Amino acid sequence: MIRKFTFILSFGLLATAAHATEGIDTAAFFRASLTGLDGQPVAMERFRGRPLIVNFWARWCAPCREEIPELVRLRDAQGADGIEVIGIAIEEADKLEAVSDFAKTYSMSYPVVLAAKDGILLMKALGNPQAGLPFTVYIGRDGKPAGSKMGVVRRVDLEASAQALLR
Repeated sequence: MIRKFTFILSFGLLATAAHATEGIDTAAFFRASLTGLDGQPVAMERFRGRPLIVNFWARWCAPCREEIPELVRLRDAQGADGIEVIGIAIEEADKLEAVSDFAKTYSMSYPVVLAAKDGILLMKALGNPQAGLPFTVYIGRDGKPAGSKMGVVRRVDLEASAQALLR
């Protein structure tokens, strides 16, 4: 019964993800260089070849704060399988210390970068024309989009996405 449910859930996600990949330009993501919590540039190209869950968020966004613990749990559980979660904060560079403190408070065990104004453009390139938050994009090992979600990602979303990304 659980296997059947997992299959149905995964199939449903893949069906939704196939539709949700329209308009997602992952090349823009891999061209981006964002600011790490150490203040140094981080080329997104370095994540190519890994299954990715790219999450756009902001400190002031209550739904973003709601989903971060689920992203942390997924990264801790699936990191050894190769899945990488990347948190892209829509914050200006002068907020680096505040974002770093926030990441520590929320035990964000995955890479966190600041995107500032470039984050809005990057979200739009990844299929979020309204630039709403939170926004999550799933990218396969092949660099192709595997889906996206506007709004809070829940455990069930992340588990199904992880299964699809690891296939």
